[in-house]
Amino acid sequence: MITNIFVLAVSIFLIIKGAMLSTKYAVKFAENFQVSKFLVGLIIVAVISILPETFISINSVLSGVPELGLGTLFGSNVADLTLAFGIIVLFSGRKNIKIENKILKSNAIFPFFLLLPIILGLDGHYGRLEGLGLILIGVFFYYYAFKNGVNEAPAIREKGNRLTNFLCLIGSISLLLVGAHFAVDSGVQIATTLGFSPVLIGILVIGLGTVIPELLFAFQAVKKYDDSLAVGDILGTVLADATIVVGIIAIIKPFYFPWKIIGITGAFMMMAAFITSYLMHTGKTLTKREGVFLILYWLTFVITEYFVNT
Repeated sequence: MITNIFVLAVSIFLIIKGAMLSTKYAVKFAENFQVSKFLVGLIIVAVISILPETFISINSVLSGVPELGLGTLFGSNVADLTLAFGIIVLFSGRKNIKIENKILKSNAIFPFFLLLPIILGLDGHYGRLEGLGLILIGVFFYYYAFKNGVNEAPAIREKGNRLTNFLCLIGSISLLLVGAHFAVDSGVQIATTLGFSPVLIGILVIGLGTVIPELLFAFQAVKKYDDSLAVGDILGTVLADATIVVGIIAIIKPFYFPWKIIGITGAFMMMAAFITSYLMHTGKTLTKREGVFLILYWLTFVITEYFVNT
């Protein structure tokens, strides 16, 4: 038991460190090509940010515990939309986070994209056809966001060595692969020993660990007044987790899962998406009061999941 806890802790550390380094070098590599800040956040950074959840989910499905992977994906999405935004607003030293028009335009349809994995998963099963549909809807959202953000002011061109940045990116991703493998294995063993559902471990332990890289990146961006980069990173990660990542693991190996992941965790994710979207449209900011509300929402989610899965 103690050994498994230690292995899980080290695995989550590798995931966090690997994700942070991957994000850092992905941004540097992208800026070599003079990509706009919002698109860096929404596409480049978000794609790197979903690697931990992707590797964990693939490992969990191949290991016969798909509910751990799906719980990690949906649970981390709830935390991203509520806990992450709440912490950023409250502790960034800013009165609020400004939400620019280009984000509001993309975000207007954002919650509706998250409806698809909920609808397709109502029967407690994701097959290859559903997986393909989820991937296509995720790709369409990124195309829509790219089309609406392509004309904004570009980011500063990074003058660093492209090859060095690329090799460092590959090394960082390797850390993610190792961490994801051992996180699933140790997480399942801990859940079995304690009599917990793997879903709970995925939502409250592994899922929360995968949120930390996005949170730290977004926090640093807001401190530098790069609000678009921060918001784009989080929204892009959430959308990709719920569509592209779920689609990938469904295509690799179709799987069944407990309906409560859709009925409870999925419902909390959908409500969080609509609430956060609504708050962003009120005054085009996220205020400290709204940040407190979002954190309270996340705590309600955690308490509910604990009682449902124990």
